[in-house]
Formats: sequence, structure tokens, C-alpha cells
Amino acid sequence: MSTFTKAIVRKPAETFANGISTANLGKPNYQLALKQHEAYCEALIKCGLELTVLDANPDFPDSCFVEDTAVVTPEFGVIARPGDPQRLGEEQEIKSVLAPMLKLHYIEAPGTLEGGDIMQADNTFYIGLSGRTNLAGSKQLHKILAQYNYNTYSVPVCNLLHFKTGVNYLGENNLIMHRDFCSKDDFKGYNQLIVDRAEEYAANSLRINNYVLVPKGFPKTKTSIEQLGYAVIELDLSEFQKMDGGLSCLSLRF
Repeated sequence: MSTFTKAIVRKPAETFANGISTANLGKPNYQLALKQHEAYCEALIKCGLELTVLDANPDFPDSCFVEDTAVVTPEFGVIARPGDPQRLGEEQEIKSVLAPMLKLHYIEAPGTLEGGDIMQADNTFYIGLSGRTNLAGSKQLHKILAQYNYNTYSVPVCNLLHFKTGVNYLGENNLIMHRDFCSKDDFKGYNQLIVDRAEEYAANSLRINNYVLVPKGFPKTKTSIEQLGYAVIELDLSEFQKMDGGLSCLSLRF
């Protein structure tokens, strides 16, 4: 696993509850969301990251999910192009934030691509073809990553918002994943930690340096990750789960 040193986060806006969601878990509590976001930021600092904290943007209710606006590595970044028209424009401020830090590339129309569909596993990037990331966007990212000698694989995503809703790389050849992905040939070479049906939200657990961040309330998944030898930080994400968000969505790490 790469060592991360920086992260970009954005505070939730007062319009947060107006964002895009299919979760049917009720309206989020804004004040509680702020507290949960603060705890998330504290966890990133504990993991050794220097944070850039962006102000809330009420014009974009989903904009605290900054991961969707870019794909970043310590060497370069790719400015994404959100697949839902309601989110188009979120990427512009991220572009201005990243430009002084990294060499940037861009996804252009008709391509759409969101960072939640992109998973790096060592020297390989998996690109999820979802309702938010199309084939044109996938091909553009493939060409960019090939310049840096990364391998890429495109994987269809069914019945999930993003690829990383269901599959995440923990390092040391370990994947945590939804049961629906375990039959795919792309992942046969990995040790697969399959989450319980009742705990599928926890498939979006996040490895950062010496820790794995795990959403609170999923004890079987937490125990399974600890049994692999990882130190775990549990975080309550109840209000972000209501808006189809998870641990990886809330930051750009590089």
C-alpha cells in the first residue's frame, strides 16, 4: 500500500439533506452529520494525514463527498466528470485546490467518471462501470493511467451506486467485498473478505496507512478485519449512510 500524507475534505452544507439518495433511511440530522464529519477528520489526522478542509458549499448538497470529483495519487491527479447532472460543477473547485499540488489530467465529455468507482490495488486500478461512470470515461482514464505504467481493468457494477460501495482494497492482497462480487474472475487472485448480508454497508471500509476505518455498528466485519491483523478505527456514519455516502467518499487521499 502507498503511504498517504495528505487528504482533502469538505464540510457538509446546510443543504446536505437535499442531496441525491436512494437509501430510504430517512432525512439526515445536519448537526449530527457535522459531528460525525469532525470525528472523521480527527481519524484521518490520527492516520497521519495533513488535512485541507474546504468550506461547505450549499450550492452542491452532495459536495462533502469529495472523492467523486477526482482520482488522485501522490504523483498526479485526474479531475473527474460527475455522472449526475446535479453534481456537475463540484469538480471545478477541486481542480483549483489540486492544481498547485499535482500534475492534472481531465475527463472530458462525453465521458463521465466518479472517484467512487475507482479502486487502486497496488499497481492496478479497477474502474467500475456504473450509472455514474460510463465506458467513455473509463477509456479516458485507462489512457491516462497507462502513461504512468498502471494496469487497469473495467468491471461492470450492478445494483450499487459506486464500485467501492461493494469492493475495497485493504492491502496485503486482501479485498473486502459484497458477496455479489466474489464470483468475478477479476478478483480470483485476492484473499476475499466477504461481508455478511446484514453488514454490506461495511464493505466500504477504508485502509489508510496503519489503520482500517470501519463504519460503526457492523461487529462481524470489524472482527474479521481485526483477525487479519489490522488496527481498526470505528466511525459512526449514520447520517452519511442516509445519503448513500461512506468512508471513502468523504475524502481524497494521496
